[in-house]
Amino acid sequence: MEKVSALKDQGNKALSAGNIDEAVRCYTEALALDPSNHVLFSNRSAAYAKKGNYENALQDACQTIKIKPDWGKGYSRKAAALEFLGRLEDAKTTYQEGLRQEPSNQQLKEGLQNIEARLAEKSMMNPFAMPNLYQKLESDSRTRELLSDPSYRELLEQLRNKPSELGTKLQDPRVMTTLSVLLGLNLSEMEEEEEPTPPPPPKPKETQPPPPKEEDLPENKRKALKEKELGNSAYKNKDFETALKHYEEAVKHDPTNMTYISNQAAVFFEKGDFEKCRELCEKAIDVGRENREDYRQIAKALARIGNSYFKQENYKYAVQYFNKSLTEHRTPDVLKKCQQAEKILKEQEKIAYINPELALEEKNKGNDAFQKGDYPLAMRHYSEAIKRNPKDAKLFSNRAACYTKLLEFQLALKDCEECITLEPSFIKGYTRKGAALEAMKDFSKAMDAYQKALELDSTSKEATEGLQRCMVSQATRNDTPEEVKKRAMSDPEVQQIMSDPAMRMILEQMQKDPQALSDHLKNPVIAQKIQKLIDVGLIAIR
Repeated sequence: MEKVSALKDQGNKALSAGNIDEAVRCYTEALALDPSNHVLFSNRSAAYAKKGNYENALQDACQTIKIKPDWGKGYSRKAAALEFLGRLEDAKTTYQEGLRQEPSNQQLKEGLQNIEARLAEKSMMNPFAMPNLYQKLESDSRTRELLSDPSYRELLEQLRNKPSELGTKLQDPRVMTTLSVLLGLNLSEMEEEEEPTPPPPPKPKETQPPPPKEEDLPENKRKALKEKELGNSAYKNKDFETALKHYEEAVKHDPTNMTYISNQAAVFFEKGDFEKCRELCEKAIDVGRENREDYRQIAKALARIGNSYFKQENYKYAVQYFNKSLTEHRTPDVLKKCQQAEKILKEQEKIAYINPELALEEKNKGNDAFQKGDYPLAMRHYSEAIKRNPKDAKLFSNRAACYTKLLEFQLALKDCEECITLEPSFIKGYTRKGAALEAMKDFSKAMDAYQKALELDSTSKEATEGLQRCMVSQATRNDTPEEVKKRAMSDPEVQQIMSDPAMRMILEQMQKDPQALSDHLKNPVIAQKIQKLIDVGLIAIR
């Protein structure tokens, strides 16, 4: 189970970093080892939801509840997926079921409140369709005279029958006046700018007590400060030897002040003597801690050690000391440098891990497991092989075959795309892409992939048979509307289109007024999106 725990932690880190595909991969591998782990299904559900794959998120959430029906998180995951899919009533029922299992779960309570608010908002009636519309307008002095205008009555009937046009009519002052009467509001008062609330007084900044005046200092400290000023002047002029002499004199006068030792370290840093620089920084830190020096000075010395290692390209120790500095005092410059060192270190470790010979061994182990039908094991070996040799297109092709067998078609497609990028002339990249798309019942795209394979090798039996199967399936398919929607919503491009509020408004307008289609098709961007929805079967033009 250590492997499962490690994969879960790896998946959690990837999810937090926004690397959704990597998170899904880790959770999937972990589930292959521990298929009854409800937390893994819950985490993968969250990853799918973050990716926009709400159908898969729903499936994993249902499996979470099946394994552990008394765990409130499973119901939260399921309700969230249902809400994204627009199934608000089902989401409400799910929240209620979860609260029966865990009545004190705050997340479920808040979720139920939010969904009830959305349902109430959705069910609000069109104010222009109320049965006593004209009586209400007649009884109010603001609209009584307007009723004598035929164009106003025509406007009311138009909004009664086509409420979706309200947004285009709000510039008409008569509409705003009518709404204020029907909704019982005084919109003119609401539009007046409220007097801005004065901001709260800023909190006083943390300030250090002012340093004592020079004349109040003991003689030894006054002499030390004088030497420091002379040293700083020489340092700015790049006269490092003179600067060192003055800083050494300052230390002799005041050995309890870490700043003078730290300044010596800065000189050796500029001279490129990093060992001596670090030695003095460590000494300065010891002196500072003994004399309760300001934590910012300690942080500065630690950062200088980190910078010395960075200069020598020893990024491991650089990161170590940058983090120590950030623990004492967090500054943007040190944080940025630390992140830069971490990125370089990660890339170095990745490059150092590459070993084509070991990659071949893992590939052979993966092939053996695949032949035996142990696809999760084969996937793990191929993943290790990819880490060892990330430029081998065939490894991505092999792992794509595993993902297809495990019904993880989006991950399979991603590996096929990587395979094709690395080696555009490798035919299996296209045939396996076609197979994944065919399994997803996206026959038009699958046919494109098989056709590309045939362009590379016109005698490919796998591509020919795949193309023929897709042509037959496309011609004879008789999917239910639910199946069409489920398949379409698994496409990230469709998810993006359907989550766009502007596109949803356009589709709603087209449904109520088919003549609006011709106007929208004049916009090439909208036309392209509408064509995509037609291709996947979500909408039909009659």
